[in-house]
Parts: sequence; C-alpha cells; structure tokens
Amino acid sequence: MSAGHTLAGKRVVVTGASSGIGAATAVAFAEAGANLVIGARGKEGLDDVARCCAAAGGHATVRPVDCTDASAVATFAAEACDLLGGIDLWFSCEGVGVLGRYEDVPIADHGRVVDVNLVAHMNDVHAVLPTFLAQDHGTWVNMISAGGFVATPYAAAYSASTFGLRGFSSALRGEVSKRPHIHICDVCPTFVDTPGVDHAGNYTGAHLSLPPGSLAPETVDKAVVRLATHPRNLTAVGAAAIAFKLGEFAAPNLLAAIMSGFLDTWSARAPNGDDSDGVLFEPGVSAGPDGGRRDPHRGRKLAAAAGGMAVLGLAGAGVWLGRRR
Repeated sequence: MSAGHTLAGKRVVVTGASSGIGAATAVAFAEAGANLVIGARGKEGLDDVARCCAAAGGHATVRPVDCTDASAVATFAAEACDLLGGIDLWFSCEGVGVLGRYEDVPIADHGRVVDVNLVAHMNDVHAVLPTFLAQDHGTWVNMISAGGFVATPYAAAYSASTFGLRGFSSALRGEVSKRPHIHICDVCPTFVDTPGVDHAGNYTGAHLSLPPGSLAPETVDKAVVRLATHPRNLTAVGAAAIAFKLGEFAAPNLLAAIMSGFLDTWSARAPNGDDSDGVLFEPGVSAGPDGGRRDPHRGRKLAAAAGGMAVLGLAGAGVWLGRRR
C-alpha cells in the first residue's frame, strides 16, 4: 500500500494480528490512514505490530483476545466499537495448522484447528454483525486459503475448517443479501511465507518447509486493504489459486490424490523433525509478518511456474474427463 491516507478515518479491526498476514495487513491499514484495534492471543506480538503501525504513520490499539472464546470476542468487539466509534471493516485472520496423517495427529489438535480456523471466525462475525446491521454498512473479510477449494492431505482438520469457512460465508452472504452495504468477503491465497510454518503442529516426522513460489505477506495484505473500498465476494491471491479452484471443479479429488502422493514422498525424504503441537494451545513468540524463507529473486518466476503447472494439470484433468466420457 502506498503512503498517503487513502483510508483516512476508516475504522478497522484485525484479529489474528500478532504475526503473519494479520500483522502485515494491520500495518498496511495503518499506513493508509485507518484507525485500528488489533487482537490476538499474544500481547507481545501485538505490541510489536502496534509499533510497526506507528512507524508507518498510523495508530493501533492493542487488545489481547482468544477468539475461540465467544464471550471474550463479544467483549472485545464492544470495546473496539466504543474506541473507534463504530466498525467499518473486520478482518478475521486468526489461523493455526497441524501437519501429519490424520491418524497420527492427536484428536485434541484436530479439534483445536477447527476451533481457531472456523469457530473463532464465526465468533467474530456474531460479535460484529449487530454493529454492521445497526450502521447499515460494514465489511467482514474472512481469511480462508486456496485450501478452501482443494483438499489438503496431511492437514485434514485444516481442510475441514477451510471448506467449512466457505460454506459459512456463503450462508451468511445469503442472509445479508438484502443489505447492499454489508459485505462478506473471502480471501483465498496460495502458500504464503509467514511464521505460520514455524508455529504449526507437526506429526510428519519431517522438518517443515514451504514450496517454491510462496507469496510475500504484503501481496495478500494489498488484496485485503483493497476490499475496504472495493468489496467483492471472493479474492483469489496467487497465480495458481484460480486454477486450483477450477481443477477441483473439473476433477474432484484429483489434486488431493496427487498432493497426497507427493507428501508421502516428501515426508520420507525430508530432514527429520520432532513431533510438536506448535502454538496450537499457547501463543508463540513475537515473530512479525514475514517467514523469511523466500528467495526474492526467484519468487515471481517460481510462482508463475506453479501457476503454469496448475493450469497444465487442469488441462490434463479436462482431457482425462473427456476420455472417460
């Protein structure tokens, strides 16, 4: 987002703001002139993000909150509304993950992923929607991922939560369809280079890494900030996101089966890693927006290559379906 207060006076809440995309987006909104309240479990991370917002020329009020606690979110939303004088946009960006074959991951970890990635987002909307209805305007931005269209083997609970988020958004969008100034916006990026990989639970027996061509958090935050003035139902971010969506429609489970085979091979060959529940149950250390794993000179080319591979896969799926018919 370029300097200059293009969103001066906008009243914005960001949850999941202590690291990764949430942190990057909070800073981008601050730079654009929005007034912010930011929330997450970890106060240390939130304080760091608030300092970055100040350095960008803006201001963010910090309020720690565990969004899986519905009553805590209701209190947080009421305080945010009082502090800001209303809420124009709420960005739900809380999210966690756990990697491993379904049977190898403790069921409590699966449950926690669903609580954070799905139930917490539902808590957010339940807390802010009355404000939107009273104002007769407001935008809820729902961070999902391209995984909301393509199942992700080795992350079954993550798939359950992202597919669930898509359905939840669609239902909610139907309920507010007669309110033209209330918007439900889904954002679905491909892989993003954030501290989320370090924070994830891991039961694969291998050291976790990101695929080539992963996006910078700033690529996603620009898309989210744009929704404050140009809301839309779905924003896919990343060269391969649309191709993944179309590929799943053309050949259900084909990409999931390919990915499962790839992950079987990867987990057998990758450097060893220790089992861990990551930050599923406790906040992580302050980590900022960026995961620091990208090669800035190769990222765009690799992202384009990933998009090309996805398109080729889609074309192949079409040929396969044509032959079967």
